[in-house]
Amino acid sequence: MGKLLSLLSRDDSNCCAAKSYDVFLDFENAAPTETEREVYDEVERVLKESEVVLDEIQIYRGAGKEIREAIADPSPEVTGKAWCAVLPLVTKLKRCYEHSMELDKIVPKLLGQLVGGKLNPTQHLETQQALVKQLAEILEFVLKFDEYKMKTPAIQNDFSYYRRIVSRQRVDSTENMMVSTELANRMSLFYAHATPMLKVLSEATSKFVNDNADDVQNTTETLGTMAKVCLRMLENPKLLQQIEREDTKMLVLRVMVGLVILYDHVHPVGAFVRGAHVDVKGCVRLLQAQPAIKAEPLLNALRYTTKHLNEENTPKNIRNMLAA
Repeated sequence: MGKLLSLLSRDDSNCCAAKSYDVFLDFENAAPTETEREVYDEVERVLKESEVVLDEIQIYRGAGKEIREAIADPSPEVTGKAWCAVLPLVTKLKRCYEHSMELDKIVPKLLGQLVGGKLNPTQHLETQQALVKQLAEILEFVLKFDEYKMKTPAIQNDFSYYRRIVSRQRVDSTENMMVSTELANRMSLFYAHATPMLKVLSEATSKFVNDNADDVQNTTETLGTMAKVCLRMLENPKLLQQIEREDTKMLVLRVMVGLVILYDHVHPVGAFVRGAHVDVKGCVRLLQAQPAIKAEPLLNALRYTTKHLNEENTPKNIRNMLAA
């Protein structure tokens, strides 16, 4: 099942709460057990598609030049050139949107295995590491996708142009119609959101919580516990040295932030209030100790994609720590 799950020797000077989070999550080598296998295989299929979607959004170039030329000269020849440039891009955007719907379906199944039952959150993390690794990979995908999307205004511009042409020419029933009107409406709402994949993930998690009322506390506690474990893995030298690859350290850092954000969206009062089951101050301090090129995008994610940061009950010192 990979490496040693928990440290056997701990510093007795640490408080009991800190000790309980000295768990090593093997994001590099964790393999599914027989009891995990069915859900693991379902999630793995979606994650493989996530890689393709990320590649497409990362290299998205847009049809801005062709669209500007078509607006300046709406002749059939120039407009046709813009249309031909936009169509394959709409196909990519449709694929990304459809993938978000796959995530929406698979996340509740994954959470159903990681929450509740006879095990407490720490025991779930220790004994179901392959599924925990997959949750981490989903979080990483969500943060990366939304970061790329925010840096690519061409996405919304291209799709808006496509919809204008479709509306003008009423091509709903022609073979040039890449998406139905109903699907186009849903895609517009999706891409209009600053962080569309995070919205899908948080809504899927919230729906799981609402559908499993007995597991509300367990769900948020599991997210918070996993965030604290990620923090400890990066703070504790004995845990940190077990990570073999540098990119895995970045994964843990990104997942830690993703868990804080998701917790803040799902928990009724959020991640920033006193008594929340996440160590926001510890996470921010750790980020601030990293090189700016690593830390700044993640600090910005906490600043701009959380739900409760700017509310009155957020302690002033936390707001000050995250001030831009």
